[in-house]
Amino acid sequence: MENTNQKQGNLVAIVTMFFIFAMISFVTNMAAPFGNIWGMSYEWAGMAGNLMNFTAYLIMGIPAGNMLIKYGYKKTALIALIVGAAGLAIQLVSGIVNNVYVYLLGALICGFCVCMLNTVVNPMLNLLGGGGNKGNQLVQAGGTLNSLAGTATPILAGALVGTLTKDSFPNVAPLIITGIVIFLAAFVVISFIKIVEPQGDLKNVTYEHSPLAFRHCTLGIIAIFFYVGVEIATPGMMNQWISRDGGFEGAATVAGALAGIYWFLMLVGRFTSTLISGKVSSRAQMITVSSVAIALIIAAIFTGDITTTLNINLGFIEISNATVPLSCVFIFLCGLCTSVMWGGIFNLSTEGLGKYTAKASGIFMVMVFGGGMMPFFQDLVVRPYTGYLGSYWLIVAMLAYILFYSLVGCKNVNKDIPVE
Repeated sequence: MENTNQKQGNLVAIVTMFFIFAMISFVTNMAAPFGNIWGMSYEWAGMAGNLMNFTAYLIMGIPAGNMLIKYGYKKTALIALIVGAAGLAIQLVSGIVNNVYVYLLGALICGFCVCMLNTVVNPMLNLLGGGGNKGNQLVQAGGTLNSLAGTATPILAGALVGTLTKDSFPNVAPLIITGIVIFLAAFVVISFIKIVEPQGDLKNVTYEHSPLAFRHCTLGIIAIFFYVGVEIATPGMMNQWISRDGGFEGAATVAGALAGIYWFLMLVGRFTSTLISGKVSSRAQMITVSSVAIALIIAAIFTGDITTTLNINLGFIEISNATVPLSCVFIFLCGLCTSVMWGGIFNLSTEGLGKYTAKASGIFMVMVFGGGMMPFFQDLVVRPYTGYLGSYWLIVAMLAYILFYSLVGCKNVNKDIPVE
């Protein structure tokens, strides 16, 4: 009977974590379309909201890990949901008062929210799956819902905006209000759900070492920094490129659809990985997708002068007779590759950490700052000298490190450290 109750508790916890995974993507992917609107008035603001969103990880990562130890998974998630609702409300106010700095504050607070949620959901799913291939399978399944929300957000924002102008913000206000309502509803629902803590009470555990004592964890933390930069910059720069320089009416809508296809392909990739991860190792998947991603981005860079007419109808994503650079096709195909990387890197980096998993999760969240830093660096420093496509060489370099980690850096060479 006790075993049955435990299984039911685990199932509730897994479903709850899946929902939280979707919320993370919803909040994160609103930064790019809103940033494009502010970018029409302030040249530097295109990726600034995204930078603030991810700067929050730098500030909140380790405190979030400590919250996990002190309060547990459920309470940390509830705190995060209230913080997220507040951050979205501040972004809504920024459009009313027409103040970009209020918007940036809201983006920072939303970043605190998703940092805490990420700190909860990744180790919990990995631990509930028992680590290894099964742990990765659960993380990838949650990632599928994450991608579903990521697919919908830029499409909805692009459809609401239409042709991008500096006065487009009121058009997307309904999306922000919807997000606030969802956060508050989620808080109420999760408050009444009993969630089994997969590692029990962590407050009284003695930590003789740091997670950084494990080489594969340290190198994985660097890989996460670059990966999140790749994940966000790959569609984000394309979205900005087509929105601003597309040269046709409704360019912002097409740009949003192209970014939406990228996130949809991440959904497809994660769903596929969910099906195969019980048998195919995280390492094998990582080696494959990082190699293919490098090839796709290089192809995008070298086909910059070629255009193609796209007619795509996926039901919820539609592009009709839009003439865009062929490079966009190679760029959005990268969604199939980046889909696997978050779960794969986290799974490989935390394998064998035992009681150090929660602390490692906090450090990982600090390095998610790469999702703000690297796209901002690409946009502000690299792009002015190389152009939009030339700036993708930075993405190639980051993917090269991820390939190195998948081949060599992910091996646990510190098995002598006690983890119980």
